Amino acid sequence: MTKPLKQLLLIIFAVYTVLSCKQQSKEEAQEQFRERQQAIFERAEVNSGGQDETASSTDKITIEQLPATVSEKDKPTSTAGDKVVAIKDGDTIELLQNGQPVTVRLYGVDTPEKNQDYGQRAKQFTSDLVFSKSVRLIAHNKDRYGRTVGTIILPDGRSLNEELVRNGYAWHYKAYSTDQNLANLEVDARRFKRGLWQDPNPTAPWDFRKNKRSGDSLSTTSTMAKAPVPAGATKRAVYLCNSSGSAVYHVKVNCSVLKRCKAEVLTVTEAEAIRQYGRRADKTCSK
Repeated sequence: MTKPLKQLLLIIFAVYTVLSCKQQSKEEAQEQFRERQQAIFERAEVNSGGQDETASSTDKITIEQLPATVSEKDKPTSTAGDKVVAIKDGDTIELLQNGQPVTVRLYGVDTPEKNQDYGQRAKQFTSDLVFSKSVRLIAHNKDRYGRTVGTIILPDGRSLNEELVRNGYAWHYKAYSTDQNLANLEVDARRFKRGLWQDPNPTAPWDFRKNKRSGDSLSTTSTMAKAPVPAGATKRAVYLCNSSGSAVYHVKVNCSVLKRCKAEVLTVTEAEAIRQYGRRADKTCSK
């Protein structure tokens, strides 16, 4: 073989070897790329599945941990921080709300009157629990005296209303409340003879108030019937304005004070004016 031919063959072999190596390297590179790509896809699928599961778990925990929704009816009208500044009696207190005094009549309970058995003890019990303390008021309505009727929540979360009944210092005021919990607490207090229930037959405060009003009325009527009258009063006619705001009678029908009467003018004997109507002589036109 001639030298030039031999050189040519060497060159051809070298070129072939280079091309073969390049082709092999290209195929290996493509294969490696495909393997890497497949690995990436597989990891992406695994990660995607894990994230979904984690998200579901997180959502579940979040939902289960959500607090129960408080209805609008049970929301307090004030937050903790209303300081009690006065105790009027066992079931009536005064607190400062936004710097303004508010009189609160406890909802659903009625304690003995101050001059009734256990009245002072009930007042002291309420004072011990709330005086000069910050409480929470849940207002229900207003009564005819303009007081706020409500439930007082103590700093430890208990209800003052319930504690009074539970310990035998108040009745469940059934005329104005259908609260079954208060009714049950009264039954327990009666059974275990707590507080006022140590008395076998205690007088309910509403009956005590009614009897007191009746007694005052009878006493006033008795006093009027015994009032002294001047001589000749049973025959002398006088005039009076039939108005609850008038406290006098007039001896002259044309008296200037009587002319201002916007109600009916009655003609009665002086004795009747004094004893039946409880009037006294008007000095303006008495002469």
